[in-house]
Amino acid sequence: MRAHPTKAALALASTAALALATAPARADPGPVDASVWKQLAPTLSATAKYQYVPLAVAAGYQPNPCTMDMNDGKGAMGYHYINPRLYGSLDPVRPAALLYEDDGKGSRRLTGVEWIVKADKNTARPTLFGRKFEGPVTAHHNSTIPTHYSLHAWLYKKNPSGLFYEWNPDVKCPYPGAPG
Repeated sequence: MRAHPTKAALALASTAALALATAPARADPGPVDASVWKQLAPTLSATAKYQYVPLAVAAGYQPNPCTMDMNDGKGAMGYHYINPRLYGSLDPVRPAALLYEDDGKGSRRLTGVEWIVKADKNTARPTLFGRKFEGPVTAHHNSTIPTHYSLHAWLYKKNPSGLFYEWNPDVKCPYPGAPG
């Protein structure tokens, strides 16, 4: 009997999740408190399956163009795959966005996650994992991402600027605004 591709992908994602849960990317320049990693463990477990991009798309995450810092050279965020139904989620296992970069082989590699909370003049700055969200950030990607507060977590790729810093200098876009 032949293995089903989805089952093989899930098995691979499960194996990767176990490996990442035991050795997460320690991205902050200084030590990250062990309690933060304990809080992030469910996020790693819940999102590891999205290393296989078709599972992310099937779960409602829609690709957006590659995002890079054009002004200050702080790096990039990569491709945002966004599930608009999860805007406002402060649930560690339900981030509104998954962050990817090109893997150099024609596919995408999961690098991190992002929580997005729509912002207006009455929205208080949210916190998660003891961190305040960035923002408010103005709407972008042709307003597919509304004005919002956001928190990034670089769980799958080391960020020399910090685990929760929004820009990663080691993530590159093929060119500004490369399509999702």
